[in-house]
Amino acid sequence: MTKRTGLRYALIGLALLIVLALLATFNNRLDGDKPQPEPVAESTKIESLAALGDKAPSRRDLNIQSWKTSEGSKVLFVEARELPMFDLQVTFAAGSSRDEGTPGLAMLTNAMLNEGVPGKDVSAIAAGFEDLGADFGNGSFRDMAIASLRSLSAQEQREPALQLFTEVIGQPTFPEDSLARIKNQLMAGFEYQKQNPGKLASLALYERLYGSHPYGHPSEGSEQSIPGITRAQLQAFHQKAYTAENAVIALVGDLSRSDAEALAERVSAALPKGPALPAIAQPKEPEPGTVHIEFPSNQTHITIAQMGIDRLDPDYAALYLGNQVFGGGGFGTRLMTEVREKRGLTYGIYSGFSTMQARGPFTIGMQTRAELTDGSLQLVKDLLADFIKNGPTQEELDKAKRELAGSFPLSTASNSAIVGQLGSMGFYNLPLTYLEDFVRDVQALNIEQVKTAMAKHLNPDALVIVTAGPTVEQKELPAPTDRPVPQPSAIPEH
Repeated sequence: MTKRTGLRYALIGLALLIVLALLATFNNRLDGDKPQPEPVAESTKIESLAALGDKAPSRRDLNIQSWKTSEGSKVLFVEARELPMFDLQVTFAAGSSRDEGTPGLAMLTNAMLNEGVPGKDVSAIAAGFEDLGADFGNGSFRDMAIASLRSLSAQEQREPALQLFTEVIGQPTFPEDSLARIKNQLMAGFEYQKQNPGKLASLALYERLYGSHPYGHPSEGSEQSIPGITRAQLQAFHQKAYTAENAVIALVGDLSRSDAEALAERVSAALPKGPALPAIAQPKEPEPGTVHIEFPSNQTHITIAQMGIDRLDPDYAALYLGNQVFGGGGFGTRLMTEVREKRGLTYGIYSGFSTMQARGPFTIGMQTRAELTDGSLQLVKDLLADFIKNGPTQEELDKAKRELAGSFPLSTASNSAIVGQLGSMGFYNLPLTYLEDFVRDVQALNIEQVKTAMAKHLNPDALVIVTAGPTVEQKELPAPTDRPVPQPSAIPEH
């Protein structure tokens, strides 16, 4: 590099530093009139987890606003001007728990929302969103069904995108040809399920856990129920479950409060009129026991479960943290350390609480070599019993807190992530301060609180166990070792 070139780069660097300094000064002046943030508020500095210790890192500072539309829809809104776009999610209490004896009805209704509206078929709807640079999404689960829209916020794109969206969720025509096509796809999927031992085990598990409760049947229906579902049933379900009072509207993006209010009113007014559906009743405790599904493979799927908690249980934070230590936090958990790393019994093992409107399951899942099924199952049961009895160590708890502190801000790192959080908060009636409360509550927990919560809600003698694999002669487990055990290069095939 010549002296002249070096001087030129030095001058450019100096100019950049001056510009950055001016921008920082300008931003400080703009922020001067804002309320002072809490210790976990937004920050532009890169932070080290080691330096943070037990403190939570800075996160995106959200100002969540909430109100109800004139039609009775709950609205949660966050103004975010960084990008010229907005995300909208409408959440309905219209999941498979509302099927009322017709498994798959809720799922089919949701899947067909964008198959036709008056004057437009599925191709015209897809082209309409695409031409506007907008994105439509939908999905159905046990508790809820959702419909979402992402669009540019400029009036010329926002208005036609919103108009098409309101037609899709408010005036679906459920065309017969589309219904036949989707039914055929589902029937093909049911045939595929028969070759998937993990899916077979999951279906059997929910049936054993819940029996005739609304959570007990498969959300996607069955090969017995789907063929008989009619267009008239879809229309009736839409009129009952996709009402304004049964909806939560979440909005995030480049919108003013008045823009958000007007948008929410349009969405709410486009929906059928009718009351909110009642909450799902709590299930009964299942009988413990083991079910085996004979399946020809080299591996056995093992699923262990029992009844857990609902989403509003006051012990949620303690159970979440405890599970992160036990089996929900990936590598370094008790389960991964003892089952995979010390013994090489599995490619992966997990545990988790599925929290819903009514009590969801606590599950442990893994797959292992068929001849090691019995030993692996007993090992996992012993690890669970020990964790319930003794709880985590201080080192494990501190590590889980640090990891949660580092990962939780990702839940609000994008507008789409925020709108999902808002939809869940509104649907489950969580407080507007939930995101702050959760981080604070987790960081304040001690060993005894986590141990007490786990022992209160989990019982090693109340397990429902489902295995899917071949019946073969069993072998003893390999002895544990602190040296790494060679692992499969990929997830085993069945």
